[in-house]
Parts: sequence; C-alpha cells; structure tokens
Amino acid sequence: MYLFLSLVLALLLGASAATAMESADCLACHSDASMVGDAFAINEGQFDTTAHAEMGCSGCHESVTDAHPDDGLAPSKASCKDCHDDIHKEYTTSVHGSAASCADCHNPHEVKSATEVAGFDMNRQCATCHEPEEMTELHDQWLPQAGLHIEALPCITCHTGSENYVITMYLLQREAKNRYSSFVPASQEDLAKLAGDKPVQTLLDADSNGEISLAELRAFNGDPKYQGLRLWGMMTPEKVTHTFQILDNRWDCSFCHASGPQAMQTSYVAFPEQDGSYARLAVEKGAVLDVLNGTPDFYMMGATRSKWLNIAGLLIILGGLVMPVGHGTLRFLTRKNREGKGH
Repeated sequence: MYLFLSLVLALLLGASAATAMESADCLACHSDASMVGDAFAINEGQFDTTAHAEMGCSGCHESVTDAHPDDGLAPSKASCKDCHDDIHKEYTTSVHGSAASCADCHNPHEVKSATEVAGFDMNRQCATCHEPEEMTELHDQWLPQAGLHIEALPCITCHTGSENYVITMYLLQREAKNRYSSFVPASQEDLAKLAGDKPVQTLLDADSNGEISLAELRAFNGDPKYQGLRLWGMMTPEKVTHTFQILDNRWDCSFCHASGPQAMQTSYVAFPEQDGSYARLAVEKGAVLDVLNGTPDFYMMGATRSKWLNIAGLLIILGGLVMPVGHGTLRFLTRKNREGKGH
C-alpha cells in the first residue's frame, strides 16, 4: 500500500513538474516582446499570480506541441465558458452581452479577483468604450456632482447586481510631486521609497499587526512627511456579478447614502503590489464615520459624521437656548419684585 501511494504521489508531482516546465518553456519566449511581438507578449509577474497560471499554459492552449512554433500551427484557445459557464450565461443576457467579449474587458493572462483590482482600474476598463466626459454629462442630467460620483464609484457598483459593498481607500499622490498638480494613484515603487526597508503597509499599519487602527490613521493624516499623499475612498463590491444593467434602486440616493451608525462601517486600505494587483488591510470600524481624523478626504453624506462638528452643532444649539431659557428663568425668579407693578 505504501509503495502504491508513493507511485501515485510521484506521478502527481511529475505531472505538476511537466506543467510547470511547459509553462516555463512558453514564457521563455512569450515574456519577451522583442521575440514574439507586443500582441503575444505576457507579463510573467502578473501571470504567475493568476488562477490561470495554476492550470498551466496547456490548460487553455491544448494543441501546442513541442514543435511550436516551427510546426506553423496556430495554438488552440479555450473558450471562457468552458470553465465559467455560469458567468457566461449571466453575461450574455445582460446589456453588454452582444457588445463585448470576455477578452475585451479581461486579459486572461492578468485577470485578478474583485478585491485585488482597484476601483479606478475597473473604471479604466469601462472607459475603453464609454468616454468619461460623455458619461459625466449623461449622469449630470439627474445625478448631483456626477463627476465626483463617477470618481468615487466603480461603474459596476451601480450597473450590476454586485453585492457586499465596502469602502476601499487607495493612496494617491500629487502628480510630478507638484503641490498644485492633480492626485493620481501612488505606485508600489513610490510607496516603497517612503517606506524604506519596511513593507509599504507600515506607512499606515505602524505596528504591523495586520489592521489599521483609528490612532494609526490619525498619525498618518497628521504626519508632515505624508502631506503629498491622501486616502481616496471608493464604494466597491466584494462579490461581483456580470449582470450589466440599469437598476431602478440605484436612482435612490439611500442605496449609498444610508444614514445610521452602522452604515459603511467596513473599510480597507488597498496597497499596490508589484504585479499590478492590490492587497487590502482592514481598518478599525468607525474610520469612515470619523471624517476629520479618520478619512479626511472621504465624505459620504448621510453615512459619515465628525465628532467636532457634532460638538460645534451642540454648542450652537445650547447657545441659542441660553437667551430664552435664561431670560425666562430670570423673570421667574424675580416675579415677586414685579407683583403689583404692572409688569
């Protein structure tokens, strides 16, 4: 029995090694654009972290032989629906079903999970067909501050039946380090320079415990050396669908701007990785509500608050009560003095 199990294990390891070697052979050429051309070049670092890499190149290109490319045969390509049949059915019945193929939005050699892709990268895909300025003008017909909404929401947040929405914050920096320039997503290389010999996550997670506390957020926001950085929040789904459509409940402001202490409590900071993906760190609950100290560059009306503004508002209310209450109290205490005097 032991011999039999050893043989099975050896065969499995051998098959895995064969797949890895085959992929390595493919990438020996296809990772170099000068050898295969831009159209067939693959970023090895990005491909290695995809689920497709675990299948190996032959998982999708079954017809490729050892004689490739000298055999002159075009490699076969698997259809996405071979593995993703449920998504295929969902997508083909959507408004996009006849307008774009899977590969028009997803590069199979770079595809990531929803939580590994930045919201602005999702929108960049949409912008290949939907011109941003035109979309802003279209939404501006009914949506207040349409440009701000489009910058703070992935398109799929409103135009699919995606679920499990959270607030994901990204680190932005001023373009060209100019204090008057626009903010753009900070690259992994730029953040690594600031972090020095520490992981980039320590820019906020100072104690490296895997969670960003409110105190760490306040320290980051108040640190002069990070003045060129800001946190930009987006409402992103953790569970995505491909049911592209116009949903009636997205016209209702309360879909996002839900009031109450539990609204939008779950938040993360997403840090860029070298392979182009993003890794998230959870933020202590309450960060989104603490608009001044927690997330000073993110405000969602009806879902965020500032304790300092709450205090100021309370003082204003109390101040407004001082005169009528004080005057009434004084008149009550001095009522006997006015008896019989016609007052």
